[in-house]
Amino acid sequence: MAKETKYIFITGGVLSSLGKGIAAASIATLLKNSGLKVSVLKADPYINVDPGTMSPLEHGEVFVTDDGAETDLDLGHYERFLDESLSQDNNFTTGRVYSSVIEKERRGDYLGKTIQVIPHIVGEIVDRIKKAGEGKDVLIVEIGGTVGDIEGLPFLEAIRALRVEVGKKRALNIHLTLVPFIKVAGELKTKPTQHSVGELRRIGISPDIIICRSEMPLNRELKDKIAASCGVEKNCVIESLDSASIYQIPLSFLKQDILVPIAENLGFSELKPDMANWDSLVKRIIAPTNETTIAFVGKYIDLKESYKSLTEGIIHAGANLDARVNLRWIDSEKIEESNVNELLKDVDGILVAGGFGERGVLGKMQAIKFARVNNIPYLGICLGMQLAMIEFARDVLGLEDANSMEFNKECKNPIIYLIDSFIDAHGKKQIRTHTSPLGGTMRLGAYNCDIKPKTLLAEIYGNAKSVKERHRHRYEANPKYKEVFEKAGLIVSGESDGLVEAIELKGHPWFVGVQCHPEFTSRLTRPNPVILGFIKASLANHVK
Repeated sequence: MAKETKYIFITGGVLSSLGKGIAAASIATLLKNSGLKVSVLKADPYINVDPGTMSPLEHGEVFVTDDGAETDLDLGHYERFLDESLSQDNNFTTGRVYSSVIEKERRGDYLGKTIQVIPHIVGEIVDRIKKAGEGKDVLIVEIGGTVGDIEGLPFLEAIRALRVEVGKKRALNIHLTLVPFIKVAGELKTKPTQHSVGELRRIGISPDIIICRSEMPLNRELKDKIAASCGVEKNCVIESLDSASIYQIPLSFLKQDILVPIAENLGFSELKPDMANWDSLVKRIIAPTNETTIAFVGKYIDLKESYKSLTEGIIHAGANLDARVNLRWIDSEKIEESNVNELLKDVDGILVAGGFGERGVLGKMQAIKFARVNNIPYLGICLGMQLAMIEFARDVLGLEDANSMEFNKECKNPIIYLIDSFIDAHGKKQIRTHTSPLGGTMRLGAYNCDIKPKTLLAEIYGNAKSVKERHRHRYEANPKYKEVFEKAGLIVSGESDGLVEAIELKGHPWFVGVQCHPEFTSRLTRPNPVILGFIKASLANHVK
């Protein structure tokens, strides 16, 4: 008999960016550590098919799964908290839902019927939720956006209908809302929460648990007021305060006994999660023994959410090394030969993150040269690896016109070029050219990297012969230059079917570039080895 999945639906009210993703990930972590098989789904009401072609400044980071899906950054939170790999089934958008329904209509699957939001669009959403929950004890479903958004109505109707279908003992509604502190009045206000719950009820959904985001603690009287006005039990009002670390949230929820109403509503016996290791790591995040400072060089630093997985990966490494990693954010467009020494003179390590386009490239190469010449630990990710090769080719090999075909399609020394075919993460051959559409033409997902023995990369990965890491890029390092690079001391230490996956600099204390995005597989309880190695090297440089 198939397992009967139970569902927890998480909606948000008042305004966006309250932290529904963190709340979902935190509850999932508590349930998993209680011995349950848990997964999380993010349903996004925006019309884009996926966030792959959206600007990081518009939407934040695009998170890539093992199977190559370009997803919402909240999936990164889910994976990092749960320490499990998710897939394209764990994120979908209005655009994807409509595309699927229209495709079915064109095939004739609906037998000539008129296609409507109810039942066809809502039915497609319900089917996708059910698929994501197959084989799980609990599926947590986060509905993106805010209650009241017109785009979100089909999704709210879907979770209302699904709860009616499976029954109250298999579905729980959690509503995340804001309780603002009005400084002039010197008090917290519950009216926005009451209005938000009222809006949700008009749609036919009544919350079972209310999580209140606030910068100030909620006293018992205030919680009782929210419970009474919103029709929930007193123990079902949970506060979610601003925290020094997002990894404190599961512990805060546990302390407030959030699992008691969850267990009662879903018919579980007493839930007792083992959070001892998690608690130990959180203490190291909050009050570490050591510290180091690294320069984080990028071009999207005005919105740090663009680098969410990477900054979290650095936190993971720091926690496991009992160290605080101070990030010095440096806009690559502002780095010039005249000021690079001043900007980077006292950092312990330099990181150049991935990105697309020519803007800020020269500044990044100035930072790379500074790390190379001054023996400062360097980690280049994706474009950061490619630019390290271009900088080396120009400054050491004397190839002044060395470039990437991304920036100059006519360059005579294309150190970085566009391959016209490759095998994707699903084993299918993909064709791409300079005129290919931006959406869906990148090398996406997890690929093997064969590691050259007796290299720094081999040491980083514990002498593994091969590892699998995730990718998101369109251009590749040109293998034609491999021999001349290696003769000059820039070693290709990782390859995948002839493609350059990693480089390192011979004679440098720690200089590594990787084509993959190691941050996508970093977890609090299991940091990525590349990021861990970089932070360890930066710590050693700080001690010196």
